[in-house]
Amino acid sequence: MGTRRDFLGKMSLTALSLPILYSPTSLFAACEQPYDGPMLRVAIMGLGSYGTRVAKAMVDCKRAKLVGVISGTPSKILKWQATYDIPQKNCYNYDDFDAIKDNPDIDAVYIITPNALHCEQAIRVAKAGKHVICEKPMAINAEEAERMVNACKDAKVKLLVGYRMHFEPKTVEVIRMRQAGEFGQPKFFQGQSGFVMGNPNQWRLDKELSGGGAMMDIGIYSINGARYMLGEEPIWITAQETKTDPVKFKEGIDETITFQMGFPSGAVASCLSTYAMNHLDRFYMTGEKGWVEMRPSTGYGPIKGRTHKGELLQPHITHQTLQMDGMAQLIFEDVQPLVPVDGEEGLRDMKIIDAIYKAVKTGGKVDL
Repeated sequence: MGTRRDFLGKMSLTALSLPILYSPTSLFAACEQPYDGPMLRVAIMGLGSYGTRVAKAMVDCKRAKLVGVISGTPSKILKWQATYDIPQKNCYNYDDFDAIKDNPDIDAVYIITPNALHCEQAIRVAKAGKHVICEKPMAINAEEAERMVNACKDAKVKLLVGYRMHFEPKTVEVIRMRQAGEFGQPKFFQGQSGFVMGNPNQWRLDKELSGGGAMMDIGIYSINGARYMLGEEPIWITAQETKTDPVKFKEGIDETITFQMGFPSGAVASCLSTYAMNHLDRFYMTGEKGWVEMRPSTGYGPIKGRTHKGELLQPHITHQTLQMDGMAQLIFEDVQPLVPVDGEEGLRDMKIIDAIYKAVKTGGKVDL
């Protein structure tokens, strides 16, 4: 999963041709400083609870603005028009949104619909010539994710994925510390991601819409967290599934999966993804020189964390505000976060999810 950072200070002439990285030390500057530059004009597709959260967060953005909506529910469109002063010409439904191609007032579409709809919707948005921001997981499998990546490349538009944690201040500081060698060689990561799923009739428990269960919703946080906390890509996966309520969690909807990942350096990760247990939002990583624990680690905030050097004290800023301002800066200025938020990043996670489901099914180790 915002406001964003200043450019790294004095760049060498050879570095000027490279993408600029956010400076963690000036992560919050965009929140405080006046901004007079291009505004990323965004239409949100999918006006449910998370779309509403993003819209509310964007009110505080300096570089991004909500200007349009796409929904299959006319009453929601009317409500959002009144709440966010959205003109009728920027309102679409799922059948006619291809017409955004002829709307110069929309730069990007943020897709916040059920997982199984992401692929085709993203391809349509790309063909309309608009940048694509897609909520995670970006698709229901790696094959679909790859189609999305290729479609956006062909259309010469950006494909970004809603990794709000890549902009979250304490998370960014931990990544900076790891990159600076302050933990030494990372050795072990533990990720616990879960909560008790309530309403049994929601789309997340419908395989045709969700593509899976807890792994496709909350488990992806431990997958992505392991990668950015350890700074490596896994080379093997093992996984085991536990299901205590087959009525609620039908075939194809995972309730609880524990999974393990191995990395080239020898580091290992042990993770839990579940819809059956509360109070599970914790990351822990230990290295040769130090350690970090974050709890809560991926909730909407405030994130809390401590390392061998003490408590993490970076301020809480609404994640989606930081994310959307950061994506605007990425699109307009090529200012890159420390960990990517592009389609290739999302595709890597989808390949791992595919491997986890394969490992559950086969009972063996899956090489990546």
